This record gives sequence, C-alpha cells and structure tokens, in this order.
Amino acid sequence: MTAREDDIVAAFVSMAGSLAQGRDVNELLTDLAAECASLLDVSAVGLLLADRRGALHVVAASSERVADLEAFQAQRAQGPCHTCYLDGQPVHVPDLAAVASRWPDFASVAAQAGVASVHAVPMRLRDNVVGALNLFGTTPGALNESDLRLAQALADVATIALIQDRAAADKTLVNEQLQTALDSRVVLEQAKGVLSYNGDLDMAAAYAALRTYARDHNLKLTDLARAVVDRALPAALVLNHARADRNAARSE
Repeated sequence: MTAREDDIVAAFVSMAGSLAQGRDVNELLTDLAAECASLLDVSAVGLLLADRRGALHVVAASSERVADLEAFQAQRAQGPCHTCYLDGQPVHVPDLAAVASRWPDFASVAAQAGVASVHAVPMRLRDNVVGALNLFGTTPGALNESDLRLAQALADVATIALIQDRAAADKTLVNEQLQTALDSRVVLEQAKGVLSYNGDLDMAAAYAALRTYARDHNLKLTDLARAVVDRALPAALVLNHARADRNAARSE
C-alpha cells in the first residue's frame, strides 16, 4: 500500500469513528475540507450547504480566502458549485477563464483570488441534494478520475454526517437537521469572532483555540462556541488554555 493509500484509509477511518462517536458535525465538515485539500490534487476546498429555503451557505473551507469565494457564490447564486447543487450533478471546469461567460461575476472574483479551475460534486442522499463539495485549483487542469471518485466518496461521507439514512424519507426532519447544522455554524463563526477580537488572533487561530479547548475538556465544539458567545464561559479561559497548549508543545 502506498503512502497516499494509507492517508486515504486513515481519512475514512477517522471520519467513520467521528460518525460513530456522534462528533460535532461542523468540526467533522471542517476536517473533511482539510482532508480533501490534503488528499486531492487541489489547492483549496469548500463545502456549501442548503437551508430549508434552498439558499446555500458556507459550512466549511480549507482557507479563509476560499470561504469568501464560496460566500460570494452563495450570495450571488452563481458559480459552478451553485450549478452543481441545483442540478445534483458534478460540474467540472478545468479552465475557468475559458468558460467565464457562463458565470461572469464568479469568474472575475475567482480570478482575483487566484482560482483557475473548479470541480464541484454534489452532497446528496438518494434524490435529496443538500449541498456541494467544491475543489479549487490555482492552475488550469482536469482532476484525474481517481481523485474525482475519491471526492464524491468524501462528499457522500459528509452527507451521511448530516442526514441519517432513516430520516431521508422525512423531508421535515431532514430540513430540521440541516437547519441545526447551519445555525450551529453561525454560532461557531460568532465564537471565532469573539476569540479573534479578544486574543488579537486571525480566524484560523481562533478556531484552533476553540478546538483545543473542546478536545481537552471533552466538549462538543458547538456547545463550547455557544458558551463563549453567551459569555457563560469567559473567552480568556479558552485563549489562555490555547496558549498553554502551544507552550507545552514547544517545550516537548
């Protein structure tokens, strides 16, 4: 088995374990974006999820730059990832500049962000499409078939994390589950903002501080985020714990 095959197996084992343990879904989706960016021949990854009205929202991204680009697609309802969600089919754009007229606003913003290619695969369970997993490249070029199959498999895992199989036939329950995931993401972003402001951190470092505290105190990430936003838990405690964790890591 090659090193890459080992990494793929490890990624699926990790996600399967997370599902079995009932891990916080937003944390799992963020990890999924990072795993895709590492395993696939792409520069960045984002996930868009639809709310009960069908409007898309960013739920995970491997970088803040891609999060902004995904948010643009969601707000303008334009782009390969939006099209993928609407059609429920993969959308492959090896050279975005060559088809810029199809999504002119998105193509312009993407070019400014250094994105030259986009591949989007649907997040769906049976006929129920809930979002899209989106892969961005900084140079033109198609993904190989192996990477495309892996991307779809990872998207399927993400979908299972959001919807239990038995709930698929119950549209109301599915919508409630998706809305809960979206609401949790809002709280998480608010908590990142609180830590960023109080600790003079960028958003990535603020998220890392939340994850460290949640992991070390056996808390769900969303529960911790809500406590920080509601001031039930002082931001200083989370920030000090993260600093202590970093200092301990340096001393090892």
